[in-house]
Amino acid sequence: MKTILAYGDSLTYGANPQPNGPRHAYEDRWPSVLEQGLGGKARVIAEGLGGRTTASDDWYAAADRNGARILPTLLDSHSPLDLVIIMLGTNDLKPAVCGSALEASFGLRRLVQIIRGQAAGKGETAPQIILVAPPLICDSDNADMLGHFGGLQHGLEQSSQFAAHYARRAQEWNTGFFDASTVAKADPADGVHLDAANTRAIGVGLVPVVKSMLGL
Repeated sequence: MKTILAYGDSLTYGANPQPNGPRHAYEDRWPSVLEQGLGGKARVIAEGLGGRTTASDDWYAAADRNGARILPTLLDSHSPLDLVIIMLGTNDLKPAVCGSALEASFGLRRLVQIIRGQAAGKGETAPQIILVAPPLICDSDNADMLGHFGGLQHGLEQSSQFAAHYARRAQEWNTGFFDASTVAKADPADGVHLDAANTRAIGVGLVPVVKSMLGL
């Protein structure tokens, strides 16, 4: 059986777009849907944390949100891995954190380097990698949420650039690529997070990509 690490932020965690809404049910989170779609040929370990960035510090957060700093620990704790799926970058768009989709793609590049470097250091075969461009930010009446991302115009402009930048990094580093915005849309309740149906859609959309990469 193959082992897959799903590394992400609140969209992987299953955060509810409704203010103070409950976390999506386990069966509605995209890593769970992906595992089900692989028909028992792989287990998917979900590592989603709200606010996680690719490689930047967020000093407003209580937990460590720097994806590059915590990744080596997770790689060791879940080793051996056959595939790492990374869906990060939305939180990088916050002006107080990073501010751009291009810089987020450079953060993903750093994560790829960490994964491959750690495997090489132990003399192991590095897991395959899929870079996932997150869904786009959308308009919302939730002024505080959009304010985190520099306002609607900044959020829309930068999130719409995810796919192009991430596809370029994937080509440069010979990884898989998937654009989640082709199957999922943010909920207008807060403009960032997904309802249960759109969260499930990411897992469904990833099934053929993962099957192809792992030969399942």
